[in-house]
Amino acid sequence: MASTPFVAGMNRREAIATLSGAALALAGCGRSTGKKEITFWGAGREGDIAAELIRGFEQEHPDISVNVQKMPFTVAHEKLLTAYAGDTLPDLCQLGNTWIPEFAALDALEPLDSYVSSSQEVKLDDYFEGILASNRIDKTLFGIPWYVDTRLLYYRRDLLKQAGFDEPPQSWPQWSEMLAAIKQLVGPDRYSVLLPLNEFEPLLVLSLQLPAELLREGGRYGNFRGEDFRKALTFYNSLFEHSWAPRMTNTQISNVWDEFGRGFFSFYISGPWNIAEFKKRLPPAVQNEWMTATMPGPEGPGLSSAGGSSLVVFKQSQVKPEAWLLAEYLSRPGTQQRFYELTGDMPARRSAWQLPALVESPYAKAFLEQLDRVRSPPKVPEWERIAQEMRLTGERVVQRVQSVDEAVVALDRKTDEILAKRRWMLERNTLPGTT
Repeated sequence: MASTPFVAGMNRREAIATLSGAALALAGCGRSTGKKEITFWGAGREGDIAAELIRGFEQEHPDISVNVQKMPFTVAHEKLLTAYAGDTLPDLCQLGNTWIPEFAALDALEPLDSYVSSSQEVKLDDYFEGILASNRIDKTLFGIPWYVDTRLLYYRRDLLKQAGFDEPPQSWPQWSEMLAAIKQLVGPDRYSVLLPLNEFEPLLVLSLQLPAELLREGGRYGNFRGEDFRKALTFYNSLFEHSWAPRMTNTQISNVWDEFGRGFFSFYISGPWNIAEFKKRLPPAVQNEWMTATMPGPEGPGLSSAGGSSLVVFKQSQVKPEAWLLAEYLSRPGTQQRFYELTGDMPARRSAWQLPALVESPYAKAFLEQLDRVRSPPKVPEWERIAQEMRLTGERVVQRVQSVDEAVVALDRKTDEILAKRRWMLERNTLPGTT
């Protein structure tokens, strides 16, 4: 396109008119081709891989373009809150399951029940019930699981066998018996299980295995003084009191893979990402000596936590139908299988687990079993703060700073302080979603 000359001698009005015309002409040169644009935000490696997956969507929908923006996990939460405050949220986003209650409370998420009911792609009975439940707030669906996560046991089966056991534990009493035998086998300088004191997940998993809710009265108050949490905390503490677990964080060892490989501990509670890490990092001598197993519970096979990330549509989006089309595409079993191949993230849909790499993996089998026994943490926006207080409570008990009785009272008191604003809003029916 030819440029518009600025002619010497023009008066100010003529010059402004000429420059304005030029600007409009240039804008016309870059005018949209008529495509609708979706903005998608992904976090971490998943954000990188999403860009590759989405190429297939754009080929199927040449009238839609997708702008993929990647966020480091370390700043994703802060960036989303900043975008909410500035009305700059994306159309579609990867959102951690535990963040859904927070953004639902902000009234930032589009309810998805009507979209699902008319969808030919998204079939809710193809999802793991416990994971899907983490996407529902007061019976309203706000997210579609994208990939799933839960915690279970990684263990050294050679050391377990040397201690006299051929199978992993099914219950807390069985596990305690095995931990005692392993400790006797390995001696004072090694341990039976690693439960890093800077991680809240092991204590959370044990707590979720008991029926009582961790919060009471609709998430208004803590319920940590109840019998069930006391039982979980007491069992957790017993693993340290018997010297089956070391009183340390995971920063006080070189790394979990080296220490697991040399037998510093025999059991470890972790998620599916460590399958690839253990395959890559464990020494050849023990590559055939480790395995995964479902969590033991108080009296038999136990529950674990419902985790992972979901796809959410933000309410302020101007292209919700197109954003939902992309969510459907990313939810297809074939797309989920490709996503697993690229990331190692486990598929949210049961039908996607027919992938040979998953069917033939001895390590994935326990995850598939565990995903049928998962439970959501409390679905309140303040949960992550409460979870950190729960971790600190566990650490104080383990380090003998507080007794179990003192610790649960203090944790309830702190939880009630954190939930004070929630109670105030509920009492006045001003919490989003209340009437």
